[in-house]
Amino acid sequence: MEITILDFGDSGKKVMLTGKLDIVGAQKIELPLATLAGTRSNIVIDMGGVDFIASIGIRQLVMASKAVARGAGKLVLLDPTPLVTDVLVTSGLLDLLPIVRSEDEARAALSRPAGT
Repeated sequence: MEITILDFGDSGKKVMLTGKLDIVGAQKIELPLATLAGTRSNIVIDMGGVDFIASIGIRQLVMASKAVARGAGKLVLLDPTPLVTDVLVTSGLLDLLPIVRSEDEARAALSRPAGT
């Protein structure tokens, strides 16, 4: 698992993930993602390069989303692969981990007031 953190304009930060979000991948992103989520700024997680996600990986995303929400920020997942999308849909977490398909859609989602 590779993790890269970039600025996402004035909207927040963009986290690019590449690889498998299994137990090893989840351990690799745990500290950087928790640190970023602790700043409570908006986060866009680019999931296009994630080809597998396990429950431990979903847990890391949920924990980050909850931490960001405590500071009135938002976390969105950008363009996960069909396999990862299916896992996220099946998990029933789309309200907590919303999926967007483009950076423009991510900017729009981050600019909407909470709860909309």
